[in-house]
Amino acid sequence: MKKVILCALMILLSMSEIANGETRKPVNAPDQHKEDEIGNFDFIYGNDDQAFDRMEMLIDEAFSHIGTRYRSGAKGPSAFDCSGFTSYVFKQQTDIFIGASSRDQYARNTPIRRDEIQCGDLVFFTSPNSGRNVGHVGIVVDVDPVTLEFTFIHASSKNGVKLSSSEESNYAKRYVGARRILELSAL
Repeated sequence: MKKVILCALMILLSMSEIANGETRKPVNAPDQHKEDEIGNFDFIYGNDDQAFDRMEMLIDEAFSHIGTRYRSGAKGPSAFDCSGFTSYVFKQQTDIFIGASSRDQYARNTPIRRDEIQCGDLVFFTSPNSGRNVGHVGIVVDVDPVTLEFTFIHASSKNGVKLSSSEESNYAKRYVGARRILELSAL
């Protein structure tokens, strides 16, 4: 009963503020001016608008394939395996060859520590068939700088191209490492 009364009071208070022309900005509401926003990549790339634009185009390309089906050995665009997806996205947006297989991509690109991971980096995992070796790869699309949790986009054998979190138990226990595409920074 107390909850019902409390809810009714909150509704009445809100209605009286609206009637009086008062509005409150929600605590988490984004600012109206784009130049005042701090984008996800700003703290990583500073004021380099070209680097930001390249990264945004790369991530947009990756997201444009959400839901595309998985097929072993497929290199896109109608179907992908994990390394086919990552190599296709990088080739479309940067014309950089990052390697053909997940193992090749892991060996050929620059190693980085977990606390250095940024959007656009490649993250690697074991797979059921790879033992303790690299067997799966994705592209980082978001990083929490405090917890170091990251979200990545990848071609999943069960669900096709999708987003996953590094904290999902399936990926947390299979994480192998991350690599950076240095040629991307040089563009």
